[in-house]
Amino acid sequence: MTLHRVLALVTPPQSPFELACASEVFGTVPQDYSFRVCAERPGPVPTTAGYPMLVEAGLAALREADTVIVPGWQPPGAPVPPNVTEALRDAHRRGARIVAICTGAFVLAQAGLLDGRRATTHWRSAARFAAAFPGVQVDSDVLFVDHGDVATSAGTGAGIDLCLHLVRSDHGAAYAAQIARRMVLPPHREGSQLQYAARPAPAKADESLAPLLEWATSHLDTRLTLGHLAERAGLSSRTLARRFTEQLGTSPGQWLLNQRLDAARILLEQTDLPVEAIATRVGLASAVNLRRRFRAHLGTTPGAYRRTFSET
Repeated sequence: MTLHRVLALVTPPQSPFELACASEVFGTVPQDYSFRVCAERPGPVPTTAGYPMLVEAGLAALREADTVIVPGWQPPGAPVPPNVTEALRDAHRRGARIVAICTGAFVLAQAGLLDGRRATTHWRSAARFAAAFPGVQVDSDVLFVDHGDVATSAGTGAGIDLCLHLVRSDHGAAYAAQIARRMVLPPHREGSQLQYAARPAPAKADESLAPLLEWATSHLDTRLTLGHLAERAGLSSRTLARRFTEQLGTSPGQWLLNQRLDAARILLEQTDLPVEAIATRVGLASAVNLRRRFRAHLGTTPGAYRRTFSET
């Protein structure tokens, strides 16, 4: 298998955490990805943590990258050197996937890669981003936006979500879940989930949804309505829906559908079960319903997905 070449373009002062989002996902699977770092000028690059990082590659490295990641930009809105924006445009024209984590969206916008497109960035910078780039459709509520050739994420945590989403697109749900498990992270948060613009009060131990979520994911083949989930949790339906929004940024129904689709994807990848049997096993009732949901959420069919990612 040909290595997918991922390149992080860093700029001073670089946030180590935003860079680590990409490094942890792409830099620890050497059998499928090669991960490198470059800068406008090779040499020591100051970081927001107070120490310099030594970067050996310059902008010429973008000519060979399959994916280019811009992990933040400080301060947001600061001018981007013309040779950097031109290198990004050249990489994009060549077919490289261009990705921004957090305020890296400002760099992509200055390069003109987001004109007329929907994009996101950290909620604290969204108003400044929208004012600076009126031609960009700014969505400050979501975790990430992926157009295939260009993608943007919200804050650093959402950057991990985006990177895992890209791995899922490249190699399937089971492969991405293995990386997430190694990082001790949830395997899948949809890009449409809400950013946390205000930090909620920490949930008390008896308010955590974790036991309910674990139970629900092991009972996907059963009928799980909001009422059933609320009864299991010992809550009213309204209270349960509120806690889902507070703790997960999504509704119970949307969360449950995401789990069912993820389970279906893994079964398609790892087994030769008929689509009808998979639909029943994940609680989507029929092959017709599974195909409809697949088409609506993933833009493909179960059969095509299996042909792309099957391990059997």
